Amino acid sequence: MHVGYTAFFQNPENRLTDLEVYQNELRLARMVEPLGFESVWSTEHHFTDYLVSPDVIQFLTYMAGCTEKVYLGSMVVVLPWHDPIRVAEQVAMLDNLCNGRMILGVGRGLGRVEFEGFRVPMGESREMFAEYVEIISTALEQGYCEYDGKYVQQPRRDIRPAPFKSFKDRTYAATMSPDSLPILARLGLGILVIPQKPWTEVEKDFAIYNAAFREANGRDAPPPISTAFVFVDRDEGRAKELAHKYIGDYYHSVMKHYEFAAGHLKNLKGYDFYHRIARHIERTGSSESAAQFVELMPYGTPQQVLDKIRFIHERTGCGGLVGAFSYGGMPYDEAERNLRLFADAVLPELKRMEAEPPAFSKSA
Repeated sequence: MHVGYTAFFQNPENRLTDLEVYQNELRLARMVEPLGFESVWSTEHHFTDYLVSPDVIQFLTYMAGCTEKVYLGSMVVVLPWHDPIRVAEQVAMLDNLCNGRMILGVGRGLGRVEFEGFRVPMGESREMFAEYVEIISTALEQGYCEYDGKYVQQPRRDIRPAPFKSFKDRTYAATMSPDSLPILARLGLGILVIPQKPWTEVEKDFAIYNAAFREANGRDAPPPISTAFVFVDRDEGRAKELAHKYIGDYYHSVMKHYEFAAGHLKNLKGYDFYHRIARHIERTGSSESAAQFVELMPYGTPQQVLDKIRFIHERTGCGGLVGAFSYGGMPYDEAERNLRLFADAVLPELKRMEAEPPAFSKSA
C-alpha cells in the first residue's frame, strides 16, 4: 500500500503564532521522506485558525526543493476560488520543478467564510467546479487553454512551462457527497476519500462511482486514496484517551469552521448532503458527533491501527492511505512521537500489505 503524509497547519484558538505553526509543520514534513513515506500532501483554507494554509501549491513547491522522491499532492486546490488557467500554469510549473512528482487533488469547497471572502457564489460551486475541472484537465493534456463556457470565456493561450506528461490517473477529487460521484466519474477523476460517515456507507458510494466511471470511461476507476487522522501509542489506554481528545478537538474545529449549526446549508444548491450532516449533528450533539468521527479513524496500538487501516482498505479498495499526525492543538513533541512510532511499527507492515497501487506510482 502507498502511504503518504499530510501537513495540517492548524492553529486552534491562535495558541501559537502562525510562524511557530509553520516552523513546526515544516519540520515534521521534512522528516517524512527519510522515515519512508511515499508522498506529502496539504490542503487549502483561508481566513481562520482552522487551517492556515492558503496556497497548497506554494507549500508543495517548497517541499519539492526539500525532497527527491516523494510525490507531492494537493488535498485540495478549491477550484471555484481560482482562475482555472492560472491553476493549470501553477500545476505545470510545479510538475516541471519536481520532475513529474505532482498529484493534483481538487475540490469545490464548503466554507461560507471562504466563499464570501473571495466573493464567489457558493450555490454555484458545483457547476463552477465541473467547468473548471474540464478546463484545467484539457489544458494539461493538450498544452493550451481555450474554452467558451458559462463561467469562463478563455481565448487560446499556451501553458508554459509546457506540461510534459499526462495528468490522467493522477488527478483526484475530494468528496463526501454521493450526489457528486457521477460527475466526478464522468470527468475521469479519482477519489480522495475524506472520512465523514461510516465506512460501510462509503463502500456503497464507491459501488455507484465505480459503475459510473466504467460506463463513462470504458475502464475501471483508479483505486481511491483514503485520508485518515492517525494516533498511535503502545499504551492502548493512552492511545484511546488522546485520540478522543485531539481527533475530537479537530472535529470540533470542523463544525465551527463550516458553521454546521448556522442553518445556511438548508436551501443551498448543491449542498444537500452537508445539510444532512448538519441535521445529524443537531440531533446527536456536537460531543457525540465528534466521538463518532473519532471512531472512523485508525487509533490505538500499532496493531489496532494496522487492523483499522486494513478494514478501511476492505471497504474502499484504496490503493493508498494519507495520514495526518499533527492536528487539534496536539503539542508538537507528541505529534513527532506519533509520527515516528507509526513509521517504525505500522508503516513497514502497510508497505507489505497487498493493495492495487495508485496509478501514478505504477511506473515509478
